Amino acid sequence: MSVNNERQVPDSPVKAALAPPRPARIEPVPVATLAARAAARVIGQDDTAVTGATLRAQHVLPGDLFAALPGARAHGADFAAEALSAGAAAVLTDEEGAERPALRDADVPVLVHNDPRAVLGAVAAWIYGEPSLELSVLGITGTSGKTTTSYLVDSGLRAAGFTTGLIGTVETRIAGERLASAFTTPEAPDLQALFAVMLEHGVTHVPMEVSSHALALGRVNGTRFGVGAFTNLSQDHLDFHRDMEEYFAAKSLLFDGRSTTEVVVVDTAWGQALVKPHTITVSTQPGVEAAWTATDIESTPAGEQSFTLRGPEGRTARATIPLPGTFNVANALLAAAILDTTGISLLDIVNGFASVEVPGRMERVYLGQKFTAVVDYAHKPAAVAEALDALRARTGNRIITVLGCGGDRDTGKRPMMGEAAARRSEVLIVTDDNPRSEDPALIRAAMLTGARAARAGGKVLEIGDRRAAITKAIELAEPGDVVLIAGKGHETGQEAGGIVHPFSDRDELAAAIRHRLEGQPGVSA
Repeated sequence: MSVNNERQVPDSPVKAALAPPRPARIEPVPVATLAARAAARVIGQDDTAVTGATLRAQHVLPGDLFAALPGARAHGADFAAEALSAGAAAVLTDEEGAERPALRDADVPVLVHNDPRAVLGAVAAWIYGEPSLELSVLGITGTSGKTTTSYLVDSGLRAAGFTTGLIGTVETRIAGERLASAFTTPEAPDLQALFAVMLEHGVTHVPMEVSSHALALGRVNGTRFGVGAFTNLSQDHLDFHRDMEEYFAAKSLLFDGRSTTEVVVVDTAWGQALVKPHTITVSTQPGVEAAWTATDIESTPAGEQSFTLRGPEGRTARATIPLPGTFNVANALLAAAILDTTGISLLDIVNGFASVEVPGRMERVYLGQKFTAVVDYAHKPAAVAEALDALRARTGNRIITVLGCGGDRDTGKRPMMGEAAARRSEVLIVTDDNPRSEDPALIRAAMLTGARAARAGGKVLEIGDRRAAITKAIELAEPGDVVLIAGKGHETGQEAGGIVHPFSDRDELAAAIRHRLEGQPGVSA
C-alpha cells in the first residue's frame, strides 16, 4: 500500500515531498454550496467547483480552494498570487484579505467570512465528503499521556483485527504505513484530506491526539468524534494560552458536543470539572468512584506493570503494560474505557496492551550494560516529576538525568522543570533541547535557577552540547543506576538558529553506551 496523490503536479518533486496526502477520488463541490453552508458572501461567479483545500500556497493543486487566513505575522492573502498561479479555483478569506491586491482583481470566486479560520474545518470536511462521519475517530486531549494513550488504543484495535489510522505527535499512520507528523494535530484541510485517504485505504478507526492549539485554532472543526477523552492538565503552552484557565477552556472544547461519548480521568479537579451525567469516568486513586479503576498494581524490575482492570458491570481482567509509572496505568485505564465504548472485548484490550510499543515514551535502550538507560519525551514540570518518580520506584541506586528546555515556548516552566529534576536526581545535567531562536545559555540559566533553588543534595552540571551531556551521563553511570534522557523522546532533529540538525536521543544514547562498552574490554558497564 502506498499513500500518494494522483493529482500531484508532476514536475514539482519538492511539492510532492512536502505536501500532505490527498485522496485519489474527490467529487467536485460547487462554490455556491460551500458559501451557503458557511454563510460566506461570494465575490465573483459562484458556479465554479473545487476539488481540494489547503491553507498553504506552496501546496495548492489545480482545483483547490485556497484558505487565505489572517495570521500573527502575515496575512494569507499576501500569498494568494502564488496560490492562483498554481491553479487555485477559489479563495476563502476575510474582509481584509479580500482587499489585498492579489484578490481584489482575482478572476476566481472569493468567499468572504468574518472568521474564515472558524469555518475552514467544516468547509474542508464538505469538500472531502465529511469523512469523519464514516470513521470512528477517537480523540484524546490533555497535557500528558496523549501519545501513550493513542498507541494503547491503536494496539487494542489492531489486536481485535481492525484496520487503523493514527494521528499524533510521533507520526501519522495509515493502515500500517508511517508518515512524519508536522503538528500533533494537522491543520484543518490536511486533517480532512487525511481522513479521506484513510477511508480509501480501508481504515475504520482513528485514535488521534487533539492538542489545545488544534482546538483553539479550529483545526478539528468539521470533525465528528466517536469518543472524546481527557487525560490530565498541568502547566504547558502558556506561551500560547494566557493562563491555566484559558488552557483548560481550549481542552474543554473537545467536550462541547462534538464527541458522541466522553471519557475522562477524574484524578484531578480539571478532569472532575468535565464530568456530565453520561461521562465515562476513569481513576487510579483509591477511594475515588469511577467506572474504570485499577487494583493490585505490581511492577517488575524490567519496568513492566500488571494490574487488574475493573470496568462497568463488574467486569475484570488482568492486564500488563511494558511501561512504568502510575501515570501509565491511568493512560491504560483511559485506553481501556475508550476501547470498550467501541465494542472491543477485554481479551483483545489486554492482548493489545501487552504488545504496545510507544516511541520515545519511557523507552529503554539496552545493549547489555548493567545500568538502566531510558529516553522519555517529558518536557513539562509534571511530566518530568512523574517520569523520575516512576524510575525511582525501580532502583535503590542513583538517578542521572539529562534535561533541557525548548526555546520560543512557555518560559515559566523552565525553573520548574529544573527544580523537579534536581529534587529527584542524584545527578542532573542541564543541557540544550531545541533552543530555536533563543540563546541556549539563557534557557539553561533559567533551568539552573530552579535546580539550585531545590536545595537538593545531588550534583548539578551544565553541559550545553546535548551529545556531550548524554556521553557524560553514561560515563558517570554505575551498575544499578538509572539514566534518563528527557525532553525530546522520539524526535530526530534539534532546532537551533532556524536550522534543524539531525539528532536522536535514542541513537546518541545507544552510541554512548556502545562506546563505553567497547572502550572497557572485559568490564561490563
